[in-house]
Amino acid sequence: MKCAYTSGILDRMLDDGIKPDYVIGVSAGAACGASFVAGQRDRNRRFFVDYVERPDYMGWTAFYHSKGNFFNLEYIYQDMTGRGGEDELDYDAIMRNPCELWAVATDAETGKPYYFNKNDLDPHDYSVYMATCAIPIACRPVEIGGHVYYDCGCSDSVPVRRALEAGCDKVIVLLCRPKDTVREAEKHQKLYRTLLHQYPNLVHNLDVRHERYNATLRAVRRLEEQGHALIIAPEKHLDITTYTRDSETLQKLYDTAIEEYPHIREKLLAFCEDKVQPDPAA
Repeated sequence: MKCAYTSGILDRMLDDGIKPDYVIGVSAGAACGASFVAGQRDRNRRFFVDYVERPDYMGWTAFYHSKGNFFNLEYIYQDMTGRGGEDELDYDAIMRNPCELWAVATDAETGKPYYFNKNDLDPHDYSVYMATCAIPIACRPVEIGGHVYYDCGCSDSVPVRRALEAGCDKVIVLLCRPKDTVREAEKHQKLYRTLLHQYPNLVHNLDVRHERYNATLRAVRRLEEQGHALIIAPEKHLDITTYTRDSETLQKLYDTAIEEYPHIREKLLAFCEDKVQPDPAA
C-alpha cells in the first residue's frame, strides 16, 4: 500500500509528458508501471485509495472468498483490471506504446527472479501481476506455464541491474521508502520457514532479503552520485504498512507525493534531457 506514493509521482510524470523507453516494476510497483505506460492518469490512485476498503479487496473476507489470499489478487487483477472490468487496464494503449514494460516475479522453486514482458500479458488474464504481488504467507503462489511464483520482493526488490543490462544508460528509481532506509531482517522467520518449507530457495531469499536490498540501495546511490541514476523517494518515513487499508490515510500518502514532486521536478526534467554514457564499472 506504500505504492500510493508511487502513484502520485507517476501521475505527475504523466502530466509532464515524461516517456521512458523502459519500465520495470516489482509487486504493486509493476502494476503501477502498467497504468503509467498505458497513460491512465489517476487509475493507480483509485486502486490504492478508492477501492481499498471494499471487503473483496483485502482482509479476512477477501481471504475467505479467495481461499487463502489476504489480498484478493484475482479480484484486483482479473475482475477489475481485465477486459470489461470495472477499472480496465488499457491493454491496447500498452501495446501501442513503444516503451518496454516488464514485471518481475520470484520462481518459488528456484528462488530466482523471472522477468515477464508485455508480450506475456493478456487483456483477459493478468496473472503476471498476480504473480509479482503474491506476498508469501499473505497470498497463495500463482501458477503460470507450469511454474509457481511469488512476489519479486523476495528475489529482486529493486531491479536496476536488469535495466542496465538491458541497455538503459540512465535510470529513474522510484522508491516508497526514503532512500537512506536500512532494511532489517524479516520478522516471523519461524512462521515462514515452517509454512514455506517446500520452497527452501524462497526461504533462503527471505532470510537474506534485507542484505540484498541494502546492498542494492548502496549501489543505486553510487549510480546517482555518478549521474547515472535519479532516486525519487519520500522525504521522510511514512506511517504506512503493506496492509494499511484506510482510504483517508492512503489519500494523504498520494497527496504527499503530489506535494513533494515540485521539489524534484526540475532535476528530473534535466535528468531526462541529459545524455550520459554508462560507466562499465558501475
